Amino acid sequence: MALIVQKYGGTSVADLERIRGVALRVRRTLEEGHQVAVVVSAMAGVTDQLIEWVKGAAGQRHDAAEHDVVVASGEQVTSGLLALTLQGMGVPARSFLGWQTPVETDTAHGRARIRTIVPARMKACLEQGQVAVLAGFQGLAPSGRITTLGRGGSDTSA
Repeated sequence: MALIVQKYGGTSVADLERIRGVALRVRRTLEEGHQVAVVVSAMAGVTDQLIEWVKGAAGQRHDAAEHDVVVASGEQVTSGLLALTLQGMGVPARSFLGWQTPVETDTAHGRARIRTIVPARMKACLEQGQVAVLAGFQGLAPSGRITTLGRGGSDTSA
């Protein structure tokens, strides 16, 4: 049994139909006898919309930490929807946010760098035969604040 890490970007999880397609691929990998961890991005276009909302609410000069709170929410939605879809197919799954894993980063909001990942919760999930679904792009600063890893951050998370 191998640990397979699958990463799905915004286009792959653009709507519920595509999320179901991803869930089918994940289930197939699990049925082959592997442990599966999945890293997901926000659904296509969602991060750009969230950034526009931040700019609309606060203008160009906004608090970077609050910016990260808003833009990280896109991955949260996708990870939860994928876990729910898998569960609906009879596949045990659990979603994890960057702060729950945790993915520990520096304090550079909007372009944080991963310092370490503490995988104990995800490992326990995998050992119980569940699929671990991680919201990519996000982490946790030493201050306890949510951080984002910048464009391509879900790839970095994977």
